[in-house]
Amino acid sequence: MTTTADGLAGIKALAGKDLGHTAWLEIGQDRVDTFADATDDHQWIHTDQERAKAGPFGGTIAHGYLTLALVIPLFTELLEIRGIRMGINYGLDKVRFPAPVRVGARIRLAGRVAEVQDVPGDGVQLHMDFTVEIDGEAKPACVARAIYRHYA
Repeated sequence: MTTTADGLAGIKALAGKDLGHTAWLEIGQDRVDTFADATDDHQWIHTDQERAKAGPFGGTIAHGYLTLALVIPLFTELLEIRGIRMGINYGLDKVRFPAPVRVGARIRLAGRVAEVQDVPGDGVQLHMDFTVEIDGEAKPACVARAIYRHYA
């Protein structure tokens, strides 16, 4: 279920709130190959299905940065912000990739609003703790704190 925040006051009211989980998303080889083409990262563990079968993961895996990039569209399932002039991706704090995402696996995003701070220019800074979970796996694919700024 998507949480909706109206304006800066609505964003501030989210401090400490667990936003829940998104739906599961299956990671297919086509997505991995497209990401490899876009980033020019064609390492065999991502794109060579035959060679990867004998590799450390038993098949191809998604790029860590692909997993991180999927936070953006998945986050839209968790939070909708209305009544602001502009929102920007301000950056990331600690990012880790504890477990690989094997092609064919399903992932989902869990999000929690860690804190909200006022920033100059009639804005707020939203710190989000994200965990990209892998269906059936104990360790997450990605753990990150993302920072967004929203202006009235």
